[in-house]
Amino acid sequence: MIEELKSLVKEYSPDADFALLEKAYNFASSAHYCQVRASGEPYITHCYNTAKILTELKLDVPTLCGALLHDVLEDTLVVSEELREEFGPEITALVEGVTKINSYRFRDHITAQAENWRKMLLAVVKDTRVIIIKLADRLHNMRTIKFLPPDKQKEISMETLTLYTPFAHRLGIYKWKSELEDLIFEVLQPAKYYEIKSKWEARTENNLKNLEAVKKQIEEKLAPLNIAFRVSSRPKNLYGIYKKMQRQEKPFSAIQDLFGMRIITDTEEHCYAILSIIQSEFKMLENSFTDYIVVPKANMYQSLHTTLVSDKGVIVEIQIRTEDMHRRAEYGIAAHWRYKESFEKNCQKNTKQTNMENHLEFIKHILESQKDVNDSDEFLTAIKTECNFDQIYISTPKGDAIKLPEGATALDFAYAVHSDIGDRCMGVKVNGKMVQLDYKLKSGQICEVLVRNNIRPTEHWLSIVITAQARSRIRKYLREHTKK
Repeated sequence: MIEELKSLVKEYSPDADFALLEKAYNFASSAHYCQVRASGEPYITHCYNTAKILTELKLDVPTLCGALLHDVLEDTLVVSEELREEFGPEITALVEGVTKINSYRFRDHITAQAENWRKMLLAVVKDTRVIIIKLADRLHNMRTIKFLPPDKQKEISMETLTLYTPFAHRLGIYKWKSELEDLIFEVLQPAKYYEIKSKWEARTENNLKNLEAVKKQIEEKLAPLNIAFRVSSRPKNLYGIYKKMQRQEKPFSAIQDLFGMRIITDTEEHCYAILSIIQSEFKMLENSFTDYIVVPKANMYQSLHTTLVSDKGVIVEIQIRTEDMHRRAEYGIAAHWRYKESFEKNCQKNTKQTNMENHLEFIKHILESQKDVNDSDEFLTAIKTECNFDQIYISTPKGDAIKLPEGATALDFAYAVHSDIGDRCMGVKVNGKMVQLDYKLKSGQICEVLVRNNIRPTEHWLSIVITAQARSRIRKYLREHTKK
């Protein structure tokens, strides 16, 4: 295993410290000696596979060492001091960041879960690689979950669905998110999973023929541009198809875009040149164009989206992006960490780019808003809400833009303007008209908060707001002003 791991690393980093990598492997192998997984395999195979997943991102040797050693503090007799002496503070901090607190210290599973996430997020703020290792660890555990008892499979899958998958989504690691969703789908809804999988496979051959025909047409139309590009197709993940069926209230037979097509080129200018040809040479589905290059998603995703209808009536979703955008679309912030140095240089030159650390602000926001909250459910809900990267942009009367999660209410907006404004909110005007405090906002609206000094938060307000900031502020007020 260690030779294979070294071989994978050599492909992208021939001058890496292979002695350190081998030392970490041997240390982990010795620490986990005689331990076996539910599958009957030696425990070290899990550590190896976690590290192997990270080589897809071309991550450095210290990160891979952290992956190889990620369970030694939690599951063996090794202590932090020993690890620090052998591997130094950087690798030790990564391992400590992913190590769970002993569950015997907590009164119930929810409290333990909340405190472990709080501990991990504090570590993530210091080093992004902690969450990348943790997600790789969970991905391999989900790949091998079939060896666990059914009840345990469901428990782990639910936790993955509600916490790990949204986190992968929020960080833009779509490749892992999609695989996790399908693995979860198979565990939690096996009948529906296999039904959709069977129908998907029955249509695959015909879909691939149609896609190949569309691909050839696109390549022929783009050839005169004399620019670098490549065209590839990908199947939509089964869970994504299932959610689309639910969202649109359609049967599987009515879902036409089971595959997406990507056109990947070298520059942003060429993305728009390709888009122009596609829109002029093909019939386009009405209202299908979205520009995520000019306005990237909150998780750094950039691409041009449109949907064409071929001459045979085949509907194909097209994504046009650069190689750099494609790397970010697959691995999100994990790709940014790998290319952190060059990325930060670009940040200084390009005002559209934001420093990578800014994309972790939502984690700092969770920790700050929840620092005085002892309710475990409240903390976990805050994580799930903040991981909802589908965001809306609301303007103040002065033209300032305020970013909120989708589903946010007028009262959430008031607290986003300022906590004191939220506490004294008597009403909100949306586009000049008064609305209820529980009114769900839509992107592009202009909101004005009306305040009155004798207005104060009530318990009912907690059922109106969804943002961690608003809930935390309301709870703080109620706690400080409740008569004893």
